[in-house]
Amino acid sequence: MRTQVSVILPIHNAEPWLEECLKSVLQQDFEGSMELSVFNDASKDKSMAIVEKWKMKLEGSGIPVVIGGHNSPSPRGVGYSKNQAIAQSSGSYLCFLDSDDVMMPQRVRLQLDAATLHPTSIIGCQVRREPPNSMERYTRWINQLEPDQLLTQVFTSNGPTVIMPTWFCSRAWFSHVGPFSEGGRGVPEDLLFFYEHLRKGGGVFRVDQSLLLYRYHPSAATHYILEYAGPQDEGRMGRGNTIWTHRVRFLEERVLPHWATFTIWNAGRQGRRLYRSLTAGARRKVVAFCDVDENKIKKGFYCYEDSQERPKPRVPILHFRAAQPPFVICVKLDLTGGAFEDNLRSLHLQEGRNFLHFS
Repeated sequence: MRTQVSVILPIHNAEPWLEECLKSVLQQDFEGSMELSVFNDASKDKSMAIVEKWKMKLEGSGIPVVIGGHNSPSPRGVGYSKNQAIAQSSGSYLCFLDSDDVMMPQRVRLQLDAATLHPTSIIGCQVRREPPNSMERYTRWINQLEPDQLLTQVFTSNGPTVIMPTWFCSRAWFSHVGPFSEGGRGVPEDLLFFYEHLRKGGGVFRVDQSLLLYRYHPSAATHYILEYAGPQDEGRMGRGNTIWTHRVRFLEERVLPHWATFTIWNAGRQGRRLYRSLTAGARRKVVAFCDVDENKIKKGFYCYEDSQERPKPRVPILHFRAAQPPFVICVKLDLTGGAFEDNLRSLHLQEGRNFLHFS
């Protein structure tokens, strides 16, 4: 009988957390067939000795363990490791796990139930952070998005609306969308896969229970993903591999063709940055910036000095109540004591149709 679920576990120097992570695999209450697929990406610590010790415990409990890896001088990256772990596994469903995280006992069971009902969706779940006060705004966002917002808030800087360590999906759907980008350190392989998943009509579903302890620490791979900082950094970073550029292009591909004109909500740095990053055709659709800052509004317009157009574009700056939707909103959520959110609600607009967050 084919294995139902493969737990996909890439490992690179995971010694401090690996015992707890592997114990959480053993403690799953799932009664079907499950295997663990480990791929070691050039670890130089005692990670593989820990894996070998737990291999005996897991297989003694009926959970086969498949181990692959390499001992090159340098790691090949998270995308490569995940692809290899998937390739050597056999389960009909894939349960992704990071080596520094811990699964709750019901995770595999509940996410498999959801994946069976939503065969072309990425299944996520709510999380608990460790330490508990780390990245509080981000954790609230992860856990409190409404079902519709799992698809409307895919353009924000927070990344995928269900975070990678919580992903669960069918192997057939992964094969249809994937594999992960293998660009190495600094490449947002999860975001690139997520965007391709959406392009191919995939859905997003979250199990509304906390099924993962999501650990925050300075050496987490997330910290090596590069946000695009501006034209001066293109040579150093490589513009094509940056989150900002991917986000802008995805917005232009998925949303802006459906809007004849739009307003950028935020006449400050982030709003102007978005405007400058758009293609010339998309910039011409921007009819105004809007804001609540009277000093910005008094200026009357924003002039794009670096434009090659003549005359140079001068975009009006309006009070948000005088501006016309649809809006691309470049104001970060949950930072103004509710003032921004109250202003937005007062307009009685529909997210996804009249506005999108690009914060």
